[in-house]
Amino acid sequence: MSNKGISTLLACILAATLLGSPLARSAEFSASFKGTDIQEFINTVGKNLNKTIIVDPSVRGKINVRSYDLLNDEQYYQFFLSVLDVYGFSVVTMDNGVLKVLRSNTAKTSGIPVVDDAAPGSGDEMVTRVVPVRNVSVRELAPLLRQLNDNAGGGNVVHYEPSNVLLITGRAMVVNRLVDIVRRVDKVGDQDVDIVRLKYASAAEIVRLISALTKDDGKTSMSSLLAPKVVADDRTNSVVVSGDPKARQRVMQMIRQLDKDQQNDGNTKVYYLKYAKAKNLVEVLTGVSKSIQDKKQGSGQQAAAASKKLSIEADEQTNALVITAQPDEMQELEKVISRLDIRRAQVLVEAIIVEVANGNEAQLGVQWGNTNAGMVQFADSTTSPLPVSTFVDAMGSSDTSDDSKSALASVSGAALGFYHGDWFALLTALQTDSKSDVLATPSLSTMDNQEAEFNVGQEVPVLTGSQTSTDSSTVYSTVERKTVGTKLKFKPQINEGDSVLLEIEQEVSSVDSTSANSSLGSTFNLRTIKNTVLVKSGETVVLGGLLDEKTNEVVSKVPLLGDIPVLGELFKSTSTDKTKRNLMVFIRPVILRDPVTYSGISNAKYSMFRAEQLDRASKGLRLMPDELTTPVIPVYGSDSTVSPELQKEIEQYRAKQAEAAAAGRAAIQSQ
Repeated sequence: MSNKGISTLLACILAATLLGSPLARSAEFSASFKGTDIQEFINTVGKNLNKTIIVDPSVRGKINVRSYDLLNDEQYYQFFLSVLDVYGFSVVTMDNGVLKVLRSNTAKTSGIPVVDDAAPGSGDEMVTRVVPVRNVSVRELAPLLRQLNDNAGGGNVVHYEPSNVLLITGRAMVVNRLVDIVRRVDKVGDQDVDIVRLKYASAAEIVRLISALTKDDGKTSMSSLLAPKVVADDRTNSVVVSGDPKARQRVMQMIRQLDKDQQNDGNTKVYYLKYAKAKNLVEVLTGVSKSIQDKKQGSGQQAAAASKKLSIEADEQTNALVITAQPDEMQELEKVISRLDIRRAQVLVEAIIVEVANGNEAQLGVQWGNTNAGMVQFADSTTSPLPVSTFVDAMGSSDTSDDSKSALASVSGAALGFYHGDWFALLTALQTDSKSDVLATPSLSTMDNQEAEFNVGQEVPVLTGSQTSTDSSTVYSTVERKTVGTKLKFKPQINEGDSVLLEIEQEVSSVDSTSANSSLGSTFNLRTIKNTVLVKSGETVVLGGLLDEKTNEVVSKVPLLGDIPVLGELFKSTSTDKTKRNLMVFIRPVILRDPVTYSGISNAKYSMFRAEQLDRASKGLRLMPDELTTPVIPVYGSDSTVSPELQKEIEQYRAKQAEAAAAGRAAIQSQ
């Protein structure tokens, strides 16, 4: 083969190699389509770019486009996107590299890629971008961006206020332009800070005045970036100003004009207290003011001048504090007052006292007597010693003299007696059963750390001594009254959480009925508990208790005769007494932190008593059937001084007044 043939063969092989290589695939293209169906246009581009393209059935029409320049792969693809954009279509790139051609208004709901600064996209490809905004409200910025985006096509701007971000969807070229606009707008501006130290005025008061002067009344639309911001620093009595330089300068000029010394010595303010007592706070505030003056820096003359200007007085009639002090001292005192003048929690304490007692007593005895030799009288007998003649008359005579009556009246239980000649006998038997069930629930509410006392009972006179006059004609007695009944005394302290520390004194006392005729005076039954407990609010705990069971048996007999088997029972008197008593005391505190809880408990107690009265009223009065009504307390919360009929008339009058007022307002609005 000649040299010319070999050269031609090498050229063909080189051309074939170049056409099959990547360099050959990135060859330049020319585009010229006139009256071409859009489906054919998409197929041609797919072949040239070696791409798989899925076309939506709604993509139809003809295109006319011509390019006089040669385009590489990237330019040719952007040319393809631009042509589709002009005719209202968009391309969505899938994760597997497949392209979808859709209408632009539906493309934004497809799998459009989310881009960022590293790969923002270019040209007319559809992208979504999340743009954080740091200094401007996205709620105000989003409407402006929507006007610059193709909202009729695939563009969209959505704002998310919780994170203050924008979600922008559209052509990459348009989205990138919007992002650039956002970054230029999202700037804090010249927000330097100036600190103005005050000499005479109060920082908090100056900030209040400046805020009122610079407040937006709604008629102007000044940007928040241009509006100055003022904050009070109570620690140093300074005002911190930030914002635009001109705005800061204007505010600082106003502050200097307001920070002037007053004509009087110090500032005077009146504080009307809501919960605390003004008289109690004077001592606390005086101590606080002294500590403030001790910490002040400066010469001794300044400290002396400041002490002369300080004055704290209490007006008990209006429960107010009148304070004259320097601005910095006034601020510290204001803080102390605001923290002390708070609504204190209350504690409702219910003491539950339960006592169950059972008692059984039996007596059996025989008494003998002789008209000449006397009689046998046992100490535990149910009859008192009587003269023999009187006893015989009472047993066998029909005489109803006073002595006979007294003899019969002294017998308790069953008595059987006989007499024969000079001898007589009396058999007595008595059995007593007693039961008692006592339930007391004293309750009392008081403030936190405030002692409270509850007492329900009687004052019983107790003889403490006697003195005879010199002529022995008059006896003078001294009497002291002792309170008996149910007493409850406690002091609560509310701890963190729902626990209450209670210092409790609980007492239940009564007069012993068996000591009523004692020459030494009355005997009192007393049960007292004094302790400190920690209880959770709403829970019931036991304070103390007593389980007492006692059995007594007394046998009185005649010596020798009472020891004879069987017959000895005729010369005995036996008394057996058995007593069993159970006593328990419980406590239940409830913390009342707000008026709603307090009102709820009051309503429950009130309604319980009203229900008892209604139940009695429904049963009527047995001996007075004509009496149709009985006293019943009114419904909780209603006016107890107004009758139900008058209350109904008042409500009807108020309703008519409200209707007339509403009609008048409607007539004015219609005019």
